[in-house]
Amino acid sequence: MLDMIVALCHYIIIGSKPLMFKKSKIMTIYVNNKEVESFNFSGGECHVKVNPEQISGVTYIVAKLNSSNSIMQLIMAVDAVRQVNADTRIELTIPYFPYARQDRVCNEGEALGVKVMADLINQLNCDKITVVDPHSDVTVKYINNCEVISLSDIITQSVLANKIKDEQITVIAPDKGAREKVLQVSEKLNADFVCASKVRDSQTGHITNTELHGDVSGKDCIILDDICDGGRTFTQLAKVLQEGGAEKIYLYVTHGIFSHGVKILKEYFDHVYCHHLIKDKGVKESSFLTVLNKE
Repeated sequence: MLDMIVALCHYIIIGSKPLMFKKSKIMTIYVNNKEVESFNFSGGECHVKVNPEQISGVTYIVAKLNSSNSIMQLIMAVDAVRQVNADTRIELTIPYFPYARQDRVCNEGEALGVKVMADLINQLNCDKITVVDPHSDVTVKYINNCEVISLSDIITQSVLANKIKDEQITVIAPDKGAREKVLQVSEKLNADFVCASKVRDSQTGHITNTELHGDVSGKDCIILDDICDGGRTFTQLAKVLQEGGAEKIYLYVTHGIFSHGVKILKEYFDHVYCHHLIKDKGVKESSFLTVLNKE
């Protein structure tokens, strides 16, 4: 019925054929714990509507940004909130910060994607912006009023904390970029720590070599990192761990993209954990994958 009313309004206002639109299939923006109504017009433009009764002195927005359209939904939602109450304090949480992996310019002619995204978010003038386990410190550097929920915050408050301590699992940093974050976890849980390193071709993005800097013989291990996309980084590291004599091998990632699914990981890992799934299409919690944050 709502679709028909909106289409009729376009017909009356424009005086021509009604414009077609489609609703978003996955709600990505939440204002004070309520999903924001959203749809896209046939030209691709985004439309959002917040409930005015939900807007007060402080407005909490959670933005699950998994597409360019969801980024636009966020921008529109913030404006919609301020149209209701221009003076409300907005506290924004972006669990997975888009473009965070583009935190340096590797080749001439490329953009510094993380700064572009941060500049866009900063223009929303939110009073606080919380990000979960950002890819690197570069992300935090460019975001105004930023607070971080760290990898160690997540792990030490999850079921994995007891598992790592009780089973004396060695925590593995997959590269130098993750070293400090994983080292914090090992210190808080009094767990053994080993760091790996990798060499990546900047033109193709392919990993050309992986090395392990420590002894894992006879040990159970868990790789800790922020993102799993295709999974190649982790399967190659798992091979090196196997060659080094590791016993059970687990994987934890905060942001589970799993663009190739989790089936390719089964050959190398006993179990996979993630804080949340970025996209739920084709990937669901199972006997092999545990999602720690069900929200």
